Amino acid sequence: MLSAASVLLVSGASMPLAAQSGSDDPVQDLVGRLTLDRYKSTLQGLTQFGDRRQGTQRNRDAVDWIEAQLQAVGCTNTERVSYTFPPPPPPNAGQGRRGARRGLPEPTDLTTSTGGLVGRNGNGPGGSTIYGYRAPTGVNRDLMKQPDERIRELDREEPIDGERQEVYCTKVGTVHPDQMYIVGAHMDGHGVNEAVDDDGSGTALVMELARIFSSPDVQTDVSIRFALWNNEETGTNGAGAYVEQRRALQGQESPKGSGQYPEPRWLGMIQHDMMMWDHGAPRADGTVSRDQRPEADVNIEFQSNSHMADESMKLAFMFKAAADAYTTDYPATVGPHMTNTDSGRFQDIVPSISLRENERGAQTGGGWNPTWHTPLDVWSTFTDDDFRLGLNAAQTTLAGLAQLTHARVMTGR
Repeated sequence: MLSAASVLLVSGASMPLAAQSGSDDPVQDLVGRLTLDRYKSTLQGLTQFGDRRQGTQRNRDAVDWIEAQLQAVGCTNTERVSYTFPPPPPPNAGQGRRGARRGLPEPTDLTTSTGGLVGRNGNGPGGSTIYGYRAPTGVNRDLMKQPDERIRELDREEPIDGERQEVYCTKVGTVHPDQMYIVGAHMDGHGVNEAVDDDGSGTALVMELARIFSSPDVQTDVSIRFALWNNEETGTNGAGAYVEQRRALQGQESPKGSGQYPEPRWLGMIQHDMMMWDHGAPRADGTVSRDQRPEADVNIEFQSNSHMADESMKLAFMFKAAADAYTTDYPATVGPHMTNTDSGRFQDIVPSISLRENERGAQTGGGWNPTWHTPLDVWSTFTDDDFRLGLNAAQTTLAGLAQLTHARVMTGR
């Protein structure tokens, strides 16, 4: 396990688990509460706000909707983080590149097509080699590339600078309320679409886990925070704001003697970003199969060059073991190249992993997903085979968290 404290959290119950719960296997009980219909319903609810691009009214409306949904399913202690985007430049920002990375602008306007041969063995993100054929990637900014007039109108408003907000809620642990795991996904998207896969799929996953863990008959030893980040698409600014504002508050009881910990000590961070499309590599003409491949899997990534690499690797393999035991359709794999998602803001501070549909650098960066930031990321593109991959990622995280937090289902409640 991750540390002496984490071992205690997993195995240090005051009585046998079966005596506390209504099932011989409470993890299976909780995983069984995830259904494809509920996952799809939550995800489809997000589509009413189009691509939820940061700095727009549709983004603000989506934050309000997410908060209302969390409260409706019992995660009622919602709070918000407020910050400004772009952030003010740090001191000496003009003297080198380090300061500039805190407030990256939105990616360059690229209105690429999703077909066409790019080549073999090209350079991927960070200069890594991609073996096999590549397809183009880019960010669509052209409204007229979106053939659905309703979606064009939803996404017409352009961002303006100013205040941003993101919402989270917390399942409070009954034994160690001063410690927690953070479960996250980013709710913003772009590309003149509905941001179904990127990252409605992860947002719906986190919201479904909040629903299940917030059930009145579920208890956990430690706390779980369900965070829906904003401004991921501009450089993980929302997650960065959370770390900047709340890192120093960890473990502080407020008010003193209350037993309440507004920011429990972080034990681990589990991110979810693009959960549904694993259709295989591009063909020689740059096209990608319309069907989910039979060998699709959930990729659990950690960053091998982070300060917490060893602990993050152990966390990743723990979640893989949970997938091996509890997922219904697809297996999980572990990879060492977590990149370009909100967990990067945590990776040098706390064990951090990211669940996703493909290896971020080699596969997504090589054009394996033609819906990425394009007009194709709309509800009608995806089938139940795709949605089911997202459901299996939810099963993986739920099972892993249930074990780490010693979750139990109480009887007589």
